[in-house]
Amino acid sequence: MLGLAGWDWAALALYFGSIMALGVWTARRVSDTSDFFIGGRRFGKIMMVFFSFGAGTSGNDAVGVSSKTYVAGMSGIWFQWLWLFCTPFYWLIAPMFRRMRALTTGDYFEQRYDGSVAGLYTIIGVIVLTVNIGVILLGASSMIEAATSGAITRPTAIIGMTVMFVVYGMAGGLAAAIITDFIQGILTVLLSFLLLPFALHAVGGFSGLHTAIDDKSMFSLVAPGEINMFYILMLCLSALVGIVTQPHIMGVCAAGRDEMDGAVGFAGGNLLKRFCTIAWMLVGMCAIVMFRESEPPIEADLVYGTVAQRLLPSVMPGLVGIFLAALIASVMSSCDAFMVSCSGLFTQNFYRRWLARKKDEVHYVFVGRITALIVACAAVLFAFLVSDVPSGLVWFFKLQALMGAAFWLGLFWRRATVAGAWAATLTGFAILMITSLDRFHSWAAVHLPDYMLWEGKFRDSWQICAYLSSAFLVGVAVSLFTRRVETARLEQLYACLRTPIQPNEPHCPAAFTLPEGVSPPPPKKLFRHPDLEIPVPSRAAVYGFLFFWVWVGALIGFVYWMASWGAPRPS
Repeated sequence: MLGLAGWDWAALALYFGSIMALGVWTARRVSDTSDFFIGGRRFGKIMMVFFSFGAGTSGNDAVGVSSKTYVAGMSGIWFQWLWLFCTPFYWLIAPMFRRMRALTTGDYFEQRYDGSVAGLYTIIGVIVLTVNIGVILLGASSMIEAATSGAITRPTAIIGMTVMFVVYGMAGGLAAAIITDFIQGILTVLLSFLLLPFALHAVGGFSGLHTAIDDKSMFSLVAPGEINMFYILMLCLSALVGIVTQPHIMGVCAAGRDEMDGAVGFAGGNLLKRFCTIAWMLVGMCAIVMFRESEPPIEADLVYGTVAQRLLPSVMPGLVGIFLAALIASVMSSCDAFMVSCSGLFTQNFYRRWLARKKDEVHYVFVGRITALIVACAAVLFAFLVSDVPSGLVWFFKLQALMGAAFWLGLFWRRATVAGAWAATLTGFAILMITSLDRFHSWAAVHLPDYMLWEGKFRDSWQICAYLSSAFLVGVAVSLFTRRVETARLEQLYACLRTPIQPNEPHCPAAFTLPEGVSPPPPKKLFRHPDLEIPVPSRAAVYGFLFFWVWVGALIGFVYWMASWGAPRPS
């Protein structure tokens, strides 16, 4: 039925029933906005690791990496490894978010600047996550269509998955997302590695890959074409600048009981994802061999699902069902967290701030649930409009860094102003839009040097470089000539950021508010300049930072070594 056997449907039914039951059970514990938007801050390290992994990992990632690998070779791994160099910084970022004692990242922009900047961030943040949800739905639906040989079409899969994550996400909020992500994270790891041994066996292992693929640049992590070293550098820089402004990062970092829960969860969960990315890339490499004579050619977005459809049914009954359950789990674990983060951002930083200040908590939870539904509908619309997963991912990579300049300047530089934040964001957006126009690409093809072009168009890497550098430069220049943010507002923000979370610290009634009886420690800054706020890192921060850099180097070295496995020795 619909391309699936009875055992496959049994596996799917077991998964769906369990997840929906968990969502309904969690809904009973939601009594206020803290429960709905930040999960009550009651989760430990293991749950936070899987929440971070689940929120940041979806079947869409496997589709994007395998799709790009199928076209460009092993360098396609950078479509997710662009975050690799951010991983050590996650260890430092998570405690900072937890110390904000806030529900949303919009609370940071309101405290650091004012309500207008928080409103701007709300609009951009909701757009960014809506785009991300849409791309995730498109990627997963492409895999489902391929795995069922077209019996379940992409539109049907998109609608079905949306209904499922909306139901339990609206009911249980972020707590439902975190609890179900523990199960869904395990299933996502299973999804990542389930295909790999069968795919490698089908092509004759690594030696079979080298024998069948004549173009040896396909085994390079840095290809001479589109994904060159500068492209990788710009994607990684954009990722680091923009990761802090993705709305769901507040929940990923601050839903734990203390700072260490968030740091271990954020950095550890994403390190787990880096391992899974290797498996996705290898499946894409195997697909190059498996489908090299396919007529008609396999669509790149369908590669991962088609590999599953070709190999799994002959291995064991029900494996396709387990594969699809793991895929849908990965989608739901990301989309529910993004949807709730968007609803929290709109409810807290727009609706509560500008439209209804003095309603009870039940009212705001209701508004959050309605907003979550609207966000999901908008994401479905985007999923129907975007052409393919890699192009949708590139748009997400670009958009997510739009307010990065305002965030980082405001965090480390007291002189950053409201006008500077607006100018930086609007300048970056204007340059991004202008350099995306066909007319600009035509101009660039005539007037710019070849190294700034790819297939006759302005390279994405140079576009990212242009809009990020302009945003920071304009933000600094405008801030130097406009009115400062009032000192009292800044003192409250920086006092909170340098005050560690206390054991069993109670929830504060407002963001950037210290518990009664807690005094902030004196500032310890790397530089004594009065306008710079760069703190001296703690010993735990330094050791953890270095520990994750060792893992980054080890992963790159391992994949570089793996690329030589099975290669013929030079005579």
